[in-house]
Amino acid sequence: MSENNDEVAVITTGNGEMVVEFWPETAPKTVENFKKLANDAFYDGTCFHRIVKGFMVQGGDPLTKDPSEEGRWGTGDPGYKIEAEFSDRPHNKGVLSMARSSDPDSAGSQFFICLKAANFLDNDYTCFGELIKGEDVLDTLGEVPCGGGGENSRPEERQDVLAITIVSRADAGVE
Repeated sequence: MSENNDEVAVITTGNGEMVVEFWPETAPKTVENFKKLANDAFYDGTCFHRIVKGFMVQGGDPLTKDPSEEGRWGTGDPGYKIEAEFSDRPHNKGVLSMARSSDPDSAGSQFFICLKAANFLDNDYTCFGELIKGEDVLDTLGEVPCGGGGENSRPEERQDVLAITIVSRADAGVE
């Protein structure tokens, strides 16, 4: 455990659950934003719309709740942007980080989880937590067939995010 931080996020997917711990000492505003969105059920019913094999799985776009908006998936946000919080923490496998455009301060709700080390992102993307349970689920997501969207990264079958809930470590079954 990186610190005394009792709250974790349970990401319930169509493939099972992943649990991530937060790094509020590294990215306090980003952690607060993610928890607020999760507590408001913002992420419920979205999907992982972008999976780049050997790199990362990306979700958090509210437009993915509507299949008719598929052409715009990857562009949605909560209606605001948050400032980047760069750190020297490395983007290792399982690290939770904010997705954004070329503008460092363009993140809002979209996030990604690294499938392996992606150190070229270090000090350039806001990492704010890491996977502590459910690596098998992450690995399964990383292997789903993809073939559409940019970089042919759109999963051929929808990869649902049923819910993201903020709970205590004990309630998530982790110590």
